[in-house]
Amino acid sequence: MAEVLVYVDHVDGAVRKPTLELLTLARRIGEPVAVFLGAGADAAASVLAEHGAVKVLAADAAEFADYLVVPKVDALQAAYEAVSPAAVLVPSSAEGKEIAARLAVRIGSGLITDAVDIEAGDEGPVATQSAFAAAFTTKSRISKGTPVITVKPNSAPVEAAPAAGTVEQLAVTFGAQATGTKVVSRTPRESTGRPELTEAAIVVSGGRGVNGAENFHIIEALADSLGAAVGASRAAVDAGWYPHSNQVGQTGKSVSPQLYIASGISGAIQHRAGMQTSKTIVAINKDAEAPIFDLVDYGVVGDLFEVVPQLTDEVKTRKG
Repeated sequence: MAEVLVYVDHVDGAVRKPTLELLTLARRIGEPVAVFLGAGADAAASVLAEHGAVKVLAADAAEFADYLVVPKVDALQAAYEAVSPAAVLVPSSAEGKEIAARLAVRIGSGLITDAVDIEAGDEGPVATQSAFAAAFTTKSRISKGTPVITVKPNSAPVEAAPAAGTVEQLAVTFGAQATGTKVVSRTPRESTGRPELTEAAIVVSGGRGVNGAENFHIIEALADSLGAAVGASRAAVDAGWYPHSNQVGQTGKSVSPQLYIASGISGAIQHRAGMQTSKTIVAINKDAEAPIFDLVDYGVVGDLFEVVPQLTDEVKTRKG
């Protein structure tokens, strides 16, 4: 069976969930080979092996941390040349998409971004995407070269499928462009203790109807009761009620959780573009004619200041 490269997204050796999802998808089209860059490959190998990686190509160099993107592309290209894979899968983060695009250009291959599913096809892997603000679903395949595909988080289940996971060292030669952009400082982001917005299985978002930054604690309380991430509409962000980093929408972040709860959000196309691929959508809005209700699986017509606290209390009660 052909091998499939999976780029590993990790934090100090801790493998992030989107990578485990990629391993599930990779098994549909071949044998997953993980590409791990940075320190901690030996520790991560057991997790990668547990989820189907037949081997782990590892490389550690200061360039991966000291310079932006290009050294990682050099390494992924080295892995591509060593393996000759049937496809290359990369998480659909901002950095992941840049790495994938640069790799595709280098190897003369087609690129598909933000896939939500991958399946085997007679002429190569077939990727499913949501297009035009998720108004349409498309199925695409690469017609030239080795498919390079980025996949949105929460697009596949994390499934254990034990494999060898043998660690092999990957020889990487960095090109002249690798040191073109140097990282001169880093500022750690303050931790809220909540999941990363784009990776969360549950997202609770607030919009214009929250009516002020001082009221977002209602949204946060529901999110915390569910172990969810907090999102915000563009209207709420533009009003200064919540940080831009939490904006869900066409000009914010695209999310695809198992459960999305929209509170006080009318459902403008800009917002829908960022959350329409969510598996189950619940809306709470006092306007029965709000466009968001055309999209939802469950809708509650009511005042969020009454509904959301009751929902939070009920969740806490059932959790015991």
